[in-house]
Amino acid sequence: MKNYLILLALMLNVGLLYPHCQVPCGIYDDAVRIVTVKEDFATISKAMVEIKTLSSKNDPLSFNQLNRWIMTKEEHANNIQRITSDYFLTQRIKSKNKNYDKHLRFLHELLVSAMKCKQTVDSKNVDKGLKSLDKFINVYLDDHGQEHLKKMSQ
Repeated sequence: MKNYLILLALMLNVGLLYPHCQVPCGIYDDAVRIVTVKEDFATISKAMVEIKTLSSKNDPLSFNQLNRWIMTKEEHANNIQRITSDYFLTQRIKSKNKNYDKHLRFLHELLVSAMKCKQTVDSKNVDKGLKSLDKFINVYLDDHGQEHLKKMSQ
């Protein structure tokens, strides 16, 4: 019984004993995450156009496609929020960094833009999100990181 209690105590405190990122370091690439967020915004933008077009139609196929575009828009906005929160804010942004406040501000702007993309079909929210992402890139990535991002975006 005593051994089980020790094992249970260790299992419950494993996070305290071995603090680490949610994923092993070095597997993911910041530039890949940024490219993914840009692709998500492009998809949201396309979805907004399609939603506006299909909203004026009254046939079952258009209703079906309208629903699918709304779900797609939601999915990609959720993806932006997940990458921003789970990857950047949780794992990559360190409070000891001199640009910590800027990182937080720009990532918060990104989260808000993704939320507003869910709530509306206003493309200005996509534009604001991409501007926030660009501001974040400029303070987060060093020259090497920006060059890597540029190569990946070609």
